[in-house]
Amino acid sequence: MMAPGFWAYGQGGPVAALLSPFGALYGLATATRLRFKKSWHCPIPVICVGNLVAGGSGKTPVVLDLAERLGQRDVPVHMVTRGYGGRERGPLRVSGDQYDARLVGDEPLLLSETAPTWLSDERPAGCRRALAEGAGLIVLDDGFQDPSCEKTLSFVVVDGSFGFGNGHMIPAGPLREPVASGLKRADAVILIGDDRTNVESMIAGRCPVLKAKLQSGPEAAALSGQAVLPFAGIGNPEKFFESVRNSGANIITTRAFPDHHHYSRGEIDSLIHHANQANARLLTTTKDMVRIPPDLKSNVDVLTVHVVWQNEEEINNLLEPIIADVA
Repeated sequence: MMAPGFWAYGQGGPVAALLSPFGALYGLATATRLRFKKSWHCPIPVICVGNLVAGGSGKTPVVLDLAERLGQRDVPVHMVTRGYGGRERGPLRVSGDQYDARLVGDEPLLLSETAPTWLSDERPAGCRRALAEGAGLIVLDDGFQDPSCEKTLSFVVVDGSFGFGNGHMIPAGPLREPVASGLKRADAVILIGDDRTNVESMIAGRCPVLKAKLQSGPEAAALSGQAVLPFAGIGNPEKFFESVRNSGANIITTRAFPDHHHYSRGEIDSLIHHANQANARLLTTTKDMVRIPPDLKSNVDVLTVHVVWQNEEEINNLLEPIIADVA
């Protein structure tokens, strides 16, 4: 889905007001689940990376950063995800040479390139399989509002340009639960990018705020002055387009698709045609690339991103006690 415009920070208006009773019901259902659903205790540490809003926040790059960071310390880290957008329910270990995005979703395929990744509709079942296969620590991709599995450490990722949106609950706004109740369970907020939506003032000392930004990969240097046609089907496509602009590329036009969109051959052929007409390079994200028909991928370039921490010591300090327990 594409996030409606009235979900944005400072928006709302009559549509949000009209939908707010449904938002109240959504919030009540979430609160009831969190309060009464029994949690399973995993015998190894579980680090949850989630958010308070629907849509893109920069969560996937953070998950990948943590997996790489832990792997560098020789921690046997596995990842568990629900695989949104795929048909498979699991639990199963995801491998790019065995499964495609229509079956398992795009995020599991992307995560599996960094560490062993388990897709499971039931998160405790995924964690049990990871544990049985030698995991010493589990990074849970999303699941902050799912109490079925106890968390050792919980991060809430927030996009500084979107924040908590218009402050309303789904469907009146993007919130999965009230900000105040969510922050009570968070060990830290990871703020991605400049704080354009007063996130820090809303948190007001309720939990630590770790600041970071998404930085384009080394391939960005070759884009300066190049004609490009970027396209993306992620939670916040404009964030990607902004990264392309910052590389100095000459954007001919952009194409935004719904989050987790599975590209048809016709759609990619059309994009290739438009790019060729403009003598431009087709450009997309790593998450989008896994949803493109394999034989058409050679026509598309990727702009990668990674997390750069303002103070790397802060994230390492939060992880260190857990690493020490695993060791």
